[in-house]
Amino acid sequence: MMTDTPLWSPNEQDLKQSPWMAFADFAGARAGRSLEDPLALHEWSVADREGFWSALWDFCGVRGTKGDRIIENGDAMPGARFFPDAELNFAENLLTRTGDEPAMIFRAEDKAARQMSWDELHALVSRLQQAFRAHGVDKGDRIAAMLPNMPETIACMLACASIGAIWSSCSPDFGVKGVLDRFGQIEPKLFISCDGYWYNGKRQEVTAKLVEIAAALKPGATVIVPTLDDGAAVAGAVEGAATLADFIADYPAKPVSFEPLPFAHPLYILFSSGTTGIPKCIVHSAGGTLLQHLKEHRLHCGLEPGERLFYFTTCGWMMWNWLASGLAVGATLCLYDGSPFHPDGNVIFDYAADERFAVLGTSAKFIDAVRKAGLEPLKTHDLSSLRLLTSTGSPLSPEGFSFVYEGIKPDVHLASISGGTDIVSCFVLGNPALPVWRGEIQGPGLGMAVDVWDDNGKSVTGEKGELVCTKPFPAMPIGFWNDPNDEKYHAAYFSRFDNIWTHGDFAEWTGHHGIVIHGRSDATLNPGGVRIGTAEIYNQVEQMDEVVEAICIGQDWDDDVRVVLFVRLADGVSLDDDLKARIRAKIRSGASPRHVPAKIIAVTDIPRTKSGKIVELAVRDVVHGRPVKNQEALANPEALGLFAGLEELKG
Repeated sequence: MMTDTPLWSPNEQDLKQSPWMAFADFAGARAGRSLEDPLALHEWSVADREGFWSALWDFCGVRGTKGDRIIENGDAMPGARFFPDAELNFAENLLTRTGDEPAMIFRAEDKAARQMSWDELHALVSRLQQAFRAHGVDKGDRIAAMLPNMPETIACMLACASIGAIWSSCSPDFGVKGVLDRFGQIEPKLFISCDGYWYNGKRQEVTAKLVEIAAALKPGATVIVPTLDDGAAVAGAVEGAATLADFIADYPAKPVSFEPLPFAHPLYILFSSGTTGIPKCIVHSAGGTLLQHLKEHRLHCGLEPGERLFYFTTCGWMMWNWLASGLAVGATLCLYDGSPFHPDGNVIFDYAADERFAVLGTSAKFIDAVRKAGLEPLKTHDLSSLRLLTSTGSPLSPEGFSFVYEGIKPDVHLASISGGTDIVSCFVLGNPALPVWRGEIQGPGLGMAVDVWDDNGKSVTGEKGELVCTKPFPAMPIGFWNDPNDEKYHAAYFSRFDNIWTHGDFAEWTGHHGIVIHGRSDATLNPGGVRIGTAEIYNQVEQMDEVVEAICIGQDWDDDVRVVLFVRLADGVSLDDDLKARIRAKIRSGASPRHVPAKIIAVTDIPRTKSGKIVELAVRDVVHGRPVKNQEALANPEALGLFAGLEELKG
């Protein structure tokens, strides 16, 4: 994995002027020693967590009362409390600016394009806040939304947070059961939905399912945000519904009021993917989310006020929550709703060039799809303003790293990042002070005591193990909704190693102090008792032009496990013996003989979650004849049938 030459190194002058170095100097003055070396800064941030998180609060200018105590019960996981005496309001910290400059820029697949200024955002939040209160929404109540990634969604979330209510959202492509499996658990007082949406060139209606959802949830009110100009008709079809315009009509804009709340007051409820049962309701705190996102945006991403920040995401993925927090820096959010490949794979790069993105966030799958489509934005788009490209969702292959520099921008800082819904942020991510090495995430986040442990709980370097975090951090969930004794919470993260967060990623430290994620540890393969990460196989086979994408599982066979690889092939390609042999040779030479699949089978589709992640565990269950508990979590549940009862797997 290691190479002799980095793909990118920080420009010395740019680094000197970066927020990262400004913080290193700020923290160093407090610590009484130099922290300019990025590895020393991380070491200090973990060793002196009180000093680090207190310095971060002050450096980022958090609005609120910090209090005297920084960490209480600081060695307990779970159980540690950060800033136990603090009071703040999340929305107040995001509504940082006023004026006519854009707070948000919006584009949609149906060619909609508009902006919302900071003053317009303040005004809409004020009107929504008043309407929410008039409908009885108070601290701790839940507001649930099924909306596209659009400015009104951000405004609704901010109004919710301003009064201490709890926000939860999903994308409008969820089916009725998928929505009710999530929102039915949290009993929202208000439900907000769009009247439809566009995807892949097709108009998508939601009226029928909206009627069913609203009847089951029985919220105090349902609000319809028009996106197809059908708002009034849809509101008329849903009992107790009103359009957004009617909902706020009686409330003129005035200064937004902000409820002072404890640091650990609940802000968001996010949901696990739900492919192994009813989704877990993960409750995140306002203070923990704010501080963690400020750290990642301001320091790791170097985000400055007024810069354009984009992430391709829906409102059902934690990257939407992460994107929204860019307002706390004073950045302009660039929002997009629709397919990133309609009418073709240039649509996001068109947007980036037109609006001059400073930061573009996407997925490893998108980067690979652009590469396989033969697109070269380097030659077709002016991306001179783009300084940071981030990738998440699944491990970015070494070839994906190379393509970014060869086909997108040769001097961009590429940050592969990894964390998750569980912490609404990152464990490992980019670092503006370190070089980028092919195939490697640059390192752990500041304040995050990340390590890789073997099965015996020993730290290992240069070999694969469990990604763990050995000390508490502010973005740990408050807990799970309706989990009074924290039994589900403890089982999810702390049952493997006592008092240690085990994240469920199969990872490896590199000689550059970076990290490679080899896939989910619950999806690792164990042929002959040797643990193999599925990402290692994907990195090889998905380099081949004949293979669009793949999914790999372990099949129980002959008192062992055999590796089975399913491939979705390019148009016109058939899986003959020659192609199978070349796939095996590619995996053997690029990974190891142990990675070579015993069976290779062509399929026409691969099941994935709404956020685009392939579902290895669900495919494994189907192959073994076990039911998949919650198919509503999938974007294409019909694809599961392609893996059932296959003759090729019976011998």
